[in-house]
Amino acid sequence: MSHLIATFFYVGHLKPAPGTWGSLAALPLALVLSLLGGPFLVLLAVVLAFGAGLWATREETRDSPDSDPGHIVIDEVAGQLTALLPVVFGAWSVGASVTALWPGWLAAFALFRLFDIWKPWLVGRADRMHGPMGVMLDDMIAGAFAALGVVVVAAIAHLPVIL
Repeated sequence: MSHLIATFFYVGHLKPAPGTWGSLAALPLALVLSLLGGPFLVLLAVVLAFGAGLWATREETRDSPDSDPGHIVIDEVAGQLTALLPVVFGAWSVGASVTALWPGWLAAFALFRLFDIWKPWLVGRADRMHGPMGVMLDDMIAGAFAALGVVVVAAIAHLPVIL
C-alpha cells in the first residue's frame, strides 16, 4: 500500500522526469475533485495527500540510503494540488467553471515545476532536511510559492479590467 501511495498509483515509475509526471497526474485529479465537491474537496485532498505521503515516504525509505528516491511522487501531487488552490477557489468564488480558468492551471503547473526544480529559499531548506518530512515539505512550500505566483499572475492579467 505504501508503494501505491508513494508512487501515486505507479505514476512515479514513468520516465523520464517522474516528478513532472506526478505533477501532471495531479491535474486531472484536481479537476475531478473540483467538479465533484468544489475547492474544499481539493483542499481536503491536499491534507490527505500530505498525511498519506508522509507515511508512505517513511515506509518506502525506511531501510534505504536514499531519503528521496525519484519514484516517490506523492509529494509532487500534494504540492501541485496546493498550487492549484487559488484557481479552484477563484472559479468557485465567481461561479465560473474551473476549466474556464485554464490559464491559471497552466500557470500553477509551470510555477510549481519551476519552484520544485529550482528550490529557492525555504524550498531548498526543506529539501535539505532529508527524511520523509523534508521530502513532503519542500513540495508543499513550492506549491505555496506557486499558488502565490498564480495570484500575482492573475492580478496582473486582470489589471486592465480593474482599472
